[in-house]
Amino acid sequence: MYSTTDFRKGLKIEIDGTPYEIVDFQHFKPGKGGAMVRTKLRNILNGRVIDNTFRSGEKVDRPNLESRDMQFLYHDGQDLAFMDMTTYEQLSMPEDVTDGKSAFLKDGQECRVLLYNEKPIDIEIPASLILEVTATEPGAKGDTVSNVTKPATLETGIVVQVPIFVNTGDRIKVDTRTKEYLGRE
Repeated sequence: MYSTTDFRKGLKIEIDGTPYEIVDFQHFKPGKGGAMVRTKLRNILNGRVIDNTFRSGEKVDRPNLESRDMQFLYHDGQDLAFMDMTTYEQLSMPEDVTDGKSAFLKDGQECRVLLYNEKPIDIEIPASLILEVTATEPGAKGDTVSNVTKPATLETGIVVQVPIFVNTGDRIKVDTRTKEYLGRE
């Protein structure tokens, strides 16, 4: 169990059987009575943010969260198939719970899967990945104006904006949070 004195940004707690992540918190003391802790909590299962106030010293439960190293196997319609790297068990999770991160997954790629009560709820991928450009239009000669970009399709199927000098077959570094081009490799 956690006490309100343990609260910090990013701490995961459980309230009424639902896991939350603390987005923001503030200790305050009203004119009379005991101290309180005002929090903003993000529901880990659906992403909604709520406000909640706790009395100082109040206890909350720890959620049954576990993070495991897994290997992404393949897309199965609207589901993603993963294999546990230690037990070789396979499990699947809906693609829509990954918040768009699944677009960066390649077959055989290793990542961390977040489980709540043995049910996969999210994936963690690196902040940047090196991917190959599979399709893009060639840059026009003489088009040297700075910051000119064009769309490029990467090996995972995602489309990002790249500078005009990037060609098909190039390997580029992409920020997985913003889907921005970071450079050539």
